[in-house]
Amino acid sequence: MGRSEDLFARARRVIPGGVNSPVRAFRAVGMTPRFIETARGSHMTDADGRAYVDFVGSWGPMVLGHAHPAVYEAVCRAAAEGLSFGAATEREVEMAELVCSLVPSVEMVRMVSSGTEAVMSALRAARGFTRRDKIVKFDGCYHGHSDGLLVQAGSGVMTAGVPDSAGVPAGWTRDTLCARYNDLESVRALFAAYPEAIAAVIVEPVAANMGVVPPEPGFLEGLRALCDEYGSLLIFDEVITGFRLGLSGAQGYCGIRPDLTTFGKIIGGGMPVGAYGGRRDVMELVAPLGPVYQAGTLSGNPVAMAAGLCQLGLLRDDPDFYGRLEAVSGAFFTELERRLRAAGKPWRVNHVGSLGSVFFTGEQVRDYASARTADTAVYGSYARWMFAHGIYVAPSQFEAMFLSSAHTPADLEQALDALSAWLREIA
Repeated sequence: MGRSEDLFARARRVIPGGVNSPVRAFRAVGMTPRFIETARGSHMTDADGRAYVDFVGSWGPMVLGHAHPAVYEAVCRAAAEGLSFGAATEREVEMAELVCSLVPSVEMVRMVSSGTEAVMSALRAARGFTRRDKIVKFDGCYHGHSDGLLVQAGSGVMTAGVPDSAGVPAGWTRDTLCARYNDLESVRALFAAYPEAIAAVIVEPVAANMGVVPPEPGFLEGLRALCDEYGSLLIFDEVITGFRLGLSGAQGYCGIRPDLTTFGKIIGGGMPVGAYGGRRDVMELVAPLGPVYQAGTLSGNPVAMAAGLCQLGLLRDDPDFYGRLEAVSGAFFTELERRLRAAGKPWRVNHVGSLGSVFFTGEQVRDYASARTADTAVYGSYARWMFAHGIYVAPSQFEAMFLSSAHTPADLEQALDALSAWLREIA
């Protein structure tokens, strides 16, 4: 038995399912989880000494690669001063100023400790501002595991085939309305049915928790117009896309200005952190300034703020960074799809910027229903082969691949060659 198998056996005795987040269980691909010991640049090494080219990147935040030297040094310097204070620090102010300067829609921002907490808090602020209760979300979009949002969710919930969750009282989801992604008419119908009850529409501007599904032309623009028409707020969940598609996130990439935005681990250089922010008149309702209560003892952790300030500063100071990363990523995903076609396979590759997904279906994937036509058994075969050949991919059909500036041409060619070898194996 290898060390990963041994660690998993130990973990199952003391951790539910042996993992601290469901997607790590590797059940969807019929494998034992890989227990990682080290990561540098584009590579990770597991407890058995196996090295992988990593295409998960801690689920997105490692846009510069793992343990970037400057970020690592910033963390070490901050840790030497103290790990946590539970008190205000200058770095919190600097981070808030930086985020507000980079994202035009964000006039004020509050730090939290996770993406789930950011979304939960943004929705509370929207309800407090509009004095309405109902929220519109989209089938297959995942916004964290707070009770009111575990309805037709994506990500790990989608992989498990469980659209909702035990332990969530029915009354807690009664104000959550579900629409179809890329289907503006489904949203319009909800507004027609509840014209004065919808506080906000929350959306992943580029869906990345049912696999990567880009917004179709006019979809986000239509959401903006409907929210304006009915006096509701538009919330962009940019926990994945924020500072990955560009310095101003998907909203800058797509040219849409939301009222509120949520951010995730990328603003902490991959450390546990999140944030929500937006219009000043909405954010001024948040305690202690206003009546919308939200708190977090360890929010704005000084070490996480140091990591994030360094990473975002590096991205800001390199005006060609995103252009280079998008060019490399686009060429990679295009070649990946070309090799599928050359092998006579009808499977699809969706990608936006440095995010991409292979869908094992012949259908165009534009929403939750079409994503679910993907053959998860074929994905399992693909994933097991890739892991066996040194390529770390998401252990689920319904997650994204993430490229970073640390990926070399040799890394990308290794992944493409592994794919080609698998296609020959299953021919």
